[in-house]
Amino acid sequence: MTITWLGHSCFVLESGGFRALLDPYKVVRGFPDVTAEADAVYCSHGHFDHAYTAGVSLTAGKANPFTVKEISTFHDNDNGSLRGENIVRVFSAQGLTVVHLGDLGHLLTEKQVADIGPCDALLLPVGGTYTIDAATAKKVAEQLAPRVIIPMHYRQGDKGFLELDTIDPFLSFFPAEQVRRYPVSRLELTADTPAQVALLAMP
Repeated sequence: MTITWLGHSCFVLESGGFRALLDPYKVVRGFPDVTAEADAVYCSHGHFDHAYTAGVSLTAGKANPFTVKEISTFHDNDNGSLRGENIVRVFSAQGLTVVHLGDLGHLLTEKQVADIGPCDALLLPVGGTYTIDAATAKKVAEQLAPRVIIPMHYRQGDKGFLELDTIDPFLSFFPAEQVRRYPVSRLELTADTPAQVALLAMP
């Protein structure tokens, strides 16, 4: 399975030639609005930086190889009273599972952890302000125990909202040898991919 980061919280998951696009955005500092072709699109919630479906051209005719499970969560730590609800999605194909947390705003409950289940790769917001911060993201990663952690929704240089933190506070929780920095924004996930924090190149 191929995981490609398009920036912010937007990814393409590809399996057997089928492209699933997650959380397309517009008006994110430093990035052009998403324009992409995909076979399916999924949005964790309705905010402009996660649900810009107008930028997605959908194709038809391909069977979806992904089994998709949805878990209801909140966009804040006050039962959604501040920013509403958020959908965590679990994508399974080729014997692999990828979890996209969207704009998760809180630690997971025991039931949510059980509903999500085993996780090969976790797409994890780490920038704080609108989502969990670095310390809470580390705790969520411990709750789900993924083999691969892919950070998202943070600021780097001229890219990402100014209110977001950089990746550095999150990385400070991990030994340097556990962090792998990729020169590209794509990861080929297999059953043999070693445990790591995969820092994909900012698109």
